[in-house]
Amino acid sequence: MASPVRVRFAPSPTGYLHVGGARTALYNYLFAKKHGGHFILRIEDTDQERSTEESLHMQIGDLQWLGLNWDEGVDPQTLKSKGDYGPYRQSERLDIYKKYCDQLLDEGRAYFDFRTDEELEAIKKAGDKFVRIPRPDSIPTAEDGRKRIAAGERAAVRFKVDGGKDHVIEDLVRGEVRLPEDMVGDFVILRSSGMPVYNFCCAIDDALMKITHVFRAEEHLSNTLRQKMIYEALGFETPRFGHLSLILGKDKQKLSKRHGATSCHQYKELGYLPEALNNFIALLGWSSPKGDEYLTPEALLEQFSIDRLNPSGAVFDDEKFKWLNATHLRALPHQELWKRLKPWLDRENIVLPEDEAWVDRALEIFKTKMETLADGVELFRPIDMKFFKIEEDAKEVLDWEDSNKVFTAWREQVQGMTTDYMTGDEFAEAQNKVKDAAGVKGKHLFMPIRVAIIGKAHGADLKMLVPLITKESLLERLDKVEAR
Repeated sequence: MASPVRVRFAPSPTGYLHVGGARTALYNYLFAKKHGGHFILRIEDTDQERSTEESLHMQIGDLQWLGLNWDEGVDPQTLKSKGDYGPYRQSERLDIYKKYCDQLLDEGRAYFDFRTDEELEAIKKAGDKFVRIPRPDSIPTAEDGRKRIAAGERAAVRFKVDGGKDHVIEDLVRGEVRLPEDMVGDFVILRSSGMPVYNFCCAIDDALMKITHVFRAEEHLSNTLRQKMIYEALGFETPRFGHLSLILGKDKQKLSKRHGATSCHQYKELGYLPEALNNFIALLGWSSPKGDEYLTPEALLEQFSIDRLNPSGAVFDDEKFKWLNATHLRALPHQELWKRLKPWLDRENIVLPEDEAWVDRALEIFKTKMETLADGVELFRPIDMKFFKIEEDAKEVLDWEDSNKVFTAWREQVQGMTTDYMTGDEFAEAQNKVKDAAGVKGKHLFMPIRVAIIGKAHGADLKMLVPLITKESLLERLDKVEAR
């Protein structure tokens, strides 16, 4: 590649980061890192009604959570621009857009349109839904237009489309794409409010920020013609384009809120891991050359290349995502897994031993039952004595004739412990001794023991749970059951 790779992710700060946007950011990030290039975060916040600082902070937080750190763009804390090609917020670049708008006006490539919204609406209603706004019968010179605006009139600025020419791009995902100029009429580049429109800002920003490659969603393909005409009119070099496939729900429609969780923040709140989300969304439109499904961040970067990007839509499979998340979760070193799980337990005020050996043993037991971090909460909750209570389904068990004999025999086994914790095998052996001592079997054995340990007749696998509860706590639970 002749010049250093420079790619950008340019979200509008109007809510949390959608998984589709996250995939676009991920592909750009991987492409930049693969080629020793720069990944730029640009904020497209000219929609003043919908853009908010809160949303910008949320999206930046989502990108940081995913580990998609940018080389240039807005500072995560201050939101100030950092880099040689700023400002990186479009709302701070209005003077730049005005300069290039004036250039197009002065060169006759754009013109002032003083028609009112009502007049334009009448033109639309008079034609069909595909009608293009015709050029006004009389176009003022740039000088006359500016005088009228200075006198208080309002006008949009339209780019003049001559028509008759085909623009051809070699799309990095879709191959050759032909875009006839006749597809569009003269289009607005500056609204009558003075605010520039998306296609105009985008083309100027990409050119001035020296963006070499633009990877973006398929729905932006229709914008490419207008942007390409702006590049050429201003003498800018056109970047290489790659338009990514749509992400679909199970109904094969574009993924949206009606399909359930769709934002990175929602999946974070559900207990998913960022490396699992990156792994999963990478496979929605790209495939590993080795056929791998489970990819660590290192493997993903090593294997990524744009020649394996697929233009066909990809279905967001929640079950596959959950499987991938569970695989990533169970592959984490215990120290790292505990670091990520601990905040979930702390939020629920679940207090557990801090002993490293205990933590290691607990995770070895429970991680096979966890698909998300959120699953750890109910697995670990029964260990904390303050959550022990006798549930409704246990009361029938307490009234069984043989239950007191089971409790007595169970107490004898617990009191005979010579260590703070039983092993799983020791618990199985103790249970057999209770069976013999109480003369019971089946549910009349298992359910009273479960009630004595977790206060419920149904629930946790006791062979997994008991090795994590101290002798003292086992006796305290039994005391509460017998004192009911």
